[in-house]
Amino acid sequence: MPRQHPPRGLPREGESSPRARSVAATLTSLAALAATSLVAGPASAEPFAGPCALERTSAHHSEGLDSWNAAYPKPERSLDALMVFLSFPDSVPLVTPEELTADYFPTTSRFFERASYGRFVLKPHPQRDWIEMPEDSLSYEIERDWDAAHRSAYLRDALKASDPSVDFSKYDIVYFVADPDAPGVDSDATKVVNFDRPLRADGTEVKRIVTVFEQHPPDRNVLAHETGHVFDLPDLYHRPQDGKGDWDTYVGDWDVMGSQFGLAPDLFGWHKWKLGWLDPQQVHCVQGEGDGLVTLEPLSGTAVAGQSGGTRLAVVRTGRDSAIAIEARGAGGNDRATCTEGVLIYRVRNETASGGGPVEVVDAHPGSEACWDESVYPPLADAPVRVGESFTVPGESVKVQVLDRSRSGSWTVKVTA
Repeated sequence: MPRQHPPRGLPREGESSPRARSVAATLTSLAALAATSLVAGPASAEPFAGPCALERTSAHHSEGLDSWNAAYPKPERSLDALMVFLSFPDSVPLVTPEELTADYFPTTSRFFERASYGRFVLKPHPQRDWIEMPEDSLSYEIERDWDAAHRSAYLRDALKASDPSVDFSKYDIVYFVADPDAPGVDSDATKVVNFDRPLRADGTEVKRIVTVFEQHPPDRNVLAHETGHVFDLPDLYHRPQDGKGDWDTYVGDWDVMGSQFGLAPDLFGWHKWKLGWLDPQQVHCVQGEGDGLVTLEPLSGTAVAGQSGGTRLAVVRTGRDSAIAIEARGAGGNDRATCTEGVLIYRVRNETASGGGPVEVVDAHPGSEACWDESVYPPLADAPVRVGESFTVPGESVKVQVLDRSRSGSWTVKVTA
């Protein structure tokens, strides 16, 4: 797809929660769905993550990570994901639930298994049969910027139709997958919908549903992106005001929350720290002279027995609400198709909301670009600092020098702050 066009199916996240035996009780809450808001939520009891950790704020999907937002499930050990397949009276499905399941799994599970160094397993539980909606697909007017009334009607009918055959109490994540060939289905409407007030379903609270409207086959890594929202990760792409122009100017290829089409879509080290996949000792906090020499293992490198293995992230705190993050990106794991290898630098802001640029990659080679025929944003495809190079972050007293790369793939880096 041309770079100037938004990646199809890349979720525009909404918010809400639900499914209950008393489906009639959902009508009021569904009508009150908010398109983009969900409060920061309570923090779980966790020790302070150290002087380089930004504090979590009320910003939507805040990049602060000193505490966990308990409104979201934390991807630890394993979570169970339900897949419900929805058909419509105006269309006979051309594919089976089994074929659609294969579009997303085991690919999505493997993405998170690699990203987490084996610390997290996403277990899919697909239903075997289609569940027919009461209305034709065209009646729901499904589209990217879906109006609340039609979206509420869709969710209300989907919940009511699936209620007799699904026990929601068994699952941590819910995917509603629509017949991709129905005439009213629009893949750009794929998103996470959070309910403004959790509802009871089978004795449990269902706080959000992922609505999937992808074509068959779907966009690459689209479900990994959507599931990232379920874990409180923000959108990292830039949406132009007029809908035209580049969408990937903030982070380019470098995180699946920026683009599911990225050549190096592994989650940033900052996100792995936030999700609990990096131990505190694997994050090197640079606070002054003598702290700056560090050996970074490649972010997508393998680990043994569920351990992340070695230092994966260096951080310089630059203010109350900002930090500079530094990590090594190599051709392996989720990043095996990366355009360039090197030490990547990016800014993190904890008070910037999802979609507003909470993370911005710093381009160490601003006068050039790379992989113009494959990258989602070639100007950032060669952003990393390479061996023998040094780079000072614009506007900050932070200098990064890449001194060496070992045969095993680790990078020796000097950070002067």
